[in-house]
Amino acid sequence: MHQSLRTFLDLLNRENEIVEIKAEVDPYLELAEVHRRVIAEGGPALLFRRVKGSRYSVVTNLFGTTRRIDLAFGPKPESIIRDLVHIAESILPPKPAELWDHRSLVFELLKLGTSNTSRAPVTQVADQPARLNELPVLTTWQEDGGPFITLPLVYTENPTTKKHNLGVYRMQVFDPASTGLHWQIQKGGGFHYREAERENQNLPVTVFLGGPPALILAAIAPLPEDVPELVLASLLAGQRLKMVKVPQSAHRLAAEAEFALVGSAIPHERRIEGPFGDHYGYYSLRHEYPVFHVDAVFHRRDAIYPATVVGKPRQEDFFIGDYLQKLLSPLFPLVMPSVRNLWTYGETGFHSLCAAVVQERYGREALVSAFRILGEGQLSLTKFLIVTDTPQDLTNFPKLLEHVLERFRPETDLFVISNVSMDTLDYTSGKVNEGSKAIVLGLGEPIRPLPREFKGALPQGVSRAVVFCGGCLVFKGSSFAEDEELPNRVARDSTLSDWPLIILHDDATVANSVSDFLWATWTRFEPAADIYAQTTIERHHLVYKAPIVIDARTKPGFPDELIVRDDIRDLVDKRWGEYFGRK
Repeated sequence: MHQSLRTFLDLLNRENEIVEIKAEVDPYLELAEVHRRVIAEGGPALLFRRVKGSRYSVVTNLFGTTRRIDLAFGPKPESIIRDLVHIAESILPPKPAELWDHRSLVFELLKLGTSNTSRAPVTQVADQPARLNELPVLTTWQEDGGPFITLPLVYTENPTTKKHNLGVYRMQVFDPASTGLHWQIQKGGGFHYREAERENQNLPVTVFLGGPPALILAAIAPLPEDVPELVLASLLAGQRLKMVKVPQSAHRLAAEAEFALVGSAIPHERRIEGPFGDHYGYYSLRHEYPVFHVDAVFHRRDAIYPATVVGKPRQEDFFIGDYLQKLLSPLFPLVMPSVRNLWTYGETGFHSLCAAVVQERYGREALVSAFRILGEGQLSLTKFLIVTDTPQDLTNFPKLLEHVLERFRPETDLFVISNVSMDTLDYTSGKVNEGSKAIVLGLGEPIRPLPREFKGALPQGVSRAVVFCGGCLVFKGSSFAEDEELPNRVARDSTLSDWPLIILHDDATVANSVSDFLWATWTRFEPAADIYAQTTIERHHLVYKAPIVIDARTKPGFPDELIVRDDIRDLVDKRWGEYFGRK
């Protein structure tokens, strides 16, 4: 589709999908708030031409609507993946005549990969030593530990196998020549770094900013380890990715990138990074991470700095994540044959909630499929997994939840697994990278009618009840600090046994919005700590009795929710017309 960021911006301009902001904007908090307001309204991409303290323009919100996603990639990538899946399912092992019938696909596959070029805009200027302080790096939330590069495409190679990884890992800028490398668990770049550390070697690191939209999306895609992101980038782009060799770098550079930062990560070196306002809608806290020492910065003469802003969903990453799920979902049955459909929910930060439709060809096969999902790449970080054996529109969460609750047998269909790894950015367990998971099954035919109206007396400590969907009731409870025992009392209340699921919240009105319900529930509880019910033990299995109560109230020690500072809100209010050429 697009050879570079520039061709994509040209198309956005022709389609009236981008706005130039010529007023000077501060990269400290102000620019991010402009971006957030525009994306909340489903607005255009933004090209900031005058950024305080830098000579470079900034572009944001490139992929913040489904229309711009379509303009970036078109229908071809999805068509190619569907055709690949069809071939894999129907004509393996391949026969020459059958391959000839799919020759158009074969010709497309011959375009995949990279090619070398000597004409590379990214090499027009080389700043050596590096001067990262000249880049318009954003500080997006007031409690952030500093400015962060939010859309870096971080390229590394395994020191032993030379297989590559391209991922988006936020980078806090420490000084003109060094940044943090936020390599969480289950991240390919982090695996490469640990391999280099074992050999006591520096790990060469190259960071691209900008380039073809396909390169950006491939870096974000949650591909299995050792599956080459550059091949996905060429598939999305419909052509080979042009690369260039330079003597200052151990890696080839993406020829059409806007910037390329070249350097290395030194073994056994860590530095405090954070806090950072993250995509869960809270601040991730200060922790030690590896350090990237930048030797040189290559860039176009008129380079444009691409950035994104994360925060409480829905932000730009929500639209990117949904597109990637739709693009890659036909592959799930190939990797996990009993899984027919799968969806993760961007409103929860993706890892917090996953739902799947699986085959149930014999009793409890669905549980086998659930464990298969939880053992697959980044899906292993899933906190709460809902499984059914009947085709469902998984994007319609209220309908899915009703379907499952009609079939859910609490005595046999809820499993809480403690002492397992957890997404680094999820602090609900009170520990980093450690927590628990839950699996809920809803299989076969319905076993109960679901209540859809609450008519009973409110339990002590509850001031309001709102029905989210059939079978799921949301209570506004006293604060956790005031009444820690509230979920236990609710779980023992026999008048509530007709409700399979009850959620305790600080504000019951979250039940009026699917997005708010998903976010406020699944980012605020940890299964092992916050699921309550009357229980017995049979055959080493915890047998639950309805209602199942989830305590999603805010707990002591939770990170702060992301809230715009008053003076920044007032500043953007005051200047809004100025940004967009209106008085």
